[in-house]
Amino acid sequence: MKLLPSASRWLALAPLLVPAAATPSPGSRMLPPPVLSMPVPGVDSAQGRDLAGLLVHAAPTASREVLQLAARAMSCALRHPEFGVDPQRLGVIDYSRPSTEPRLWVFDLARRKLLFEEWVAHGRNSGENLTTRFSNRDGSYMTSLGGFAAQETYIGGNGYSLRLRGLEPGFNDHARDRAIVMHGAPYVNPAAAKLQGRLGRSLGCPAVRPAVARQLIDSIRGGTFVFAYYPDQDWLQRSRLLSGDCGADPALAVGSGAASGNARN
Repeated sequence: MKLLPSASRWLALAPLLVPAAATPSPGSRMLPPPVLSMPVPGVDSAQGRDLAGLLVHAAPTASREVLQLAARAMSCALRHPEFGVDPQRLGVIDYSRPSTEPRLWVFDLARRKLLFEEWVAHGRNSGENLTTRFSNRDGSYMTSLGGFAAQETYIGGNGYSLRLRGLEPGFNDHARDRAIVMHGAPYVNPAAAKLQGRLGRSLGCPAVRPAVARQLIDSIRGGTFVFAYYPDQDWLQRSRLLSGDCGADPALAVGSGAASGNARN
């Protein structure tokens, strides 16, 4: 994907600043026109608040606090063109919720609407129904926290899949080397989860229902910022995407290795 210059990225956010002309699709939850307080091309707290307000309106079942953090982290990521983040889409996963509940949201920011509200699996060593443990280590079979950039798709052992680049050193920057990708999996079955008390678990990948996998993956591939949350104090305190100065070090992450292996699960 060709990276846009910084100024062009912020111009691409113009649909967030003015009402969209597009007609909403049936069943879509449209967001109201935001307050015109987001400066271009800078990033400040007002921008994050405006974006958070849009997200909260579009996904009222999601946690307001989590959406506020996602908006803050995305605002920071957009200040780093080397991350290749597309400003028009956003994915949010709230791992503080049980696997038996929808906890993945995908937003179309350009059209100001919610695209998906879905179930998502966590790594088998991260917990049972509740996700309580996280890792950046290969072979841990655990989920990773933090901000990711959704990158290219491929066909692998789990079918149509999406590679994820971790943007947070020490927390998820080994995602590509670990082959942590988004893919469909039959064990992501809400009906079965009601009987067994949890979804099936992956080897660390954020797996989704097969019925929505391709459409969901296609909606976020090519640079969407994906924010994976859990109230882990170490991550909340040390995340450069959430820090007040948006990470003084210009090289926030090095997790850009082009791993070629298939997803572990």
